[in-house]
Amino acid sequence: MRKIVHSYGVELDWVDPYAKKMGGEVVGNFVVVPDNINTGTSYFLNCDFGISAFYLDVLYHKQIHFRQVNKSKDFIGIYYNLTEGEAILTADDVANPIGKWGYNLAIVDSSFKYDYIVNSGCSAFALCIFVKKDVIKKYFLNTPSLRDHVTKIFDPKLNTIVKFTRMSNDSYHLLMDLRSKEIESPTFDLYLKGTIQCLLAEYIERLTIEDIVIDTVNDRDLIEILKSQEYLLSNLKEPFPSIAYLAKMANMSGSKYKNLFKKITGLTPNAYFFNNKLLESKKLLGRKTLTIAQVSAELNFSNHSYFAAKFKEFFGMSPNHFIKQLL
Repeated sequence: MRKIVHSYGVELDWVDPYAKKMGGEVVGNFVVVPDNINTGTSYFLNCDFGISAFYLDVLYHKQIHFRQVNKSKDFIGIYYNLTEGEAILTADDVANPIGKWGYNLAIVDSSFKYDYIVNSGCSAFALCIFVKKDVIKKYFLNTPSLRDHVTKIFDPKLNTIVKFTRMSNDSYHLLMDLRSKEIESPTFDLYLKGTIQCLLAEYIERLTIEDIVIDTVNDRDLIEILKSQEYLLSNLKEPFPSIAYLAKMANMSGSKYKNLFKKITGLTPNAYFFNNKLLESKKLLGRKTLTIAQVSAELNFSNHSYFAAKFKEFFGMSPNHFIKQLL
């Protein structure tokens, strides 16, 4: 496995060192690497004052362990990731799936360090947006529901900006539309800048102070919450474990655990577990090997009617309707 220790930043001084560590070079706005590493497009752009981006649409031909250690602590990284194949965020040897079917949106303070592994055959499609904290502050100050809380949100002694969650359908469609554009076109930069502005606007419009938990998070806290998420995902066929049990596993008090879990995922532990149980049910139904009743029993729903009602509430269609769409 090849290991690459690199950094990102709003200023593009990270690009040349990154290209060299990948065994490649910078050509215009492209990072060109040897075909035995990956094939496809790696494109960077200075988008506006305080905003830059790294656009990836590549197929990896070698397993690579990326370790991100940023030199600058003055920006927020917003990572939209629709990678297909085995790509994982690692925390103390616990693998957390990243990409289309796992976490596909991460909002992370540049002070965090983390490891990301992609395997050979992994098709990576991601848009990484780097935004100066001062720029995000201005957006927040122009948002009435957030204006009075800006000082606390951006005070590192009171709060850490970090979230691993899933993007909205609107964000997904914006990215798919961008992917359909010809990158060699003279208008691609305009599409890229427009997509970034729309993604930022969509994220901020959806954000309310109820979604923000003011609290600090250190590397150890983040690892424990990610490990807890992985535990929940590995036990979807079981009833929800108690908060006390999960908090003990994470070496936290119950109140701290609940606060940090919601801060990092945007959901309570119960909601995270239940939502992923429903996502798993859809995956099982999609395989067409189990009946609706069997899926309900497999995932330990209290009864078939309750499962059907919750499935419709979450996906906007009944399990029967979903199955008919597969025919």
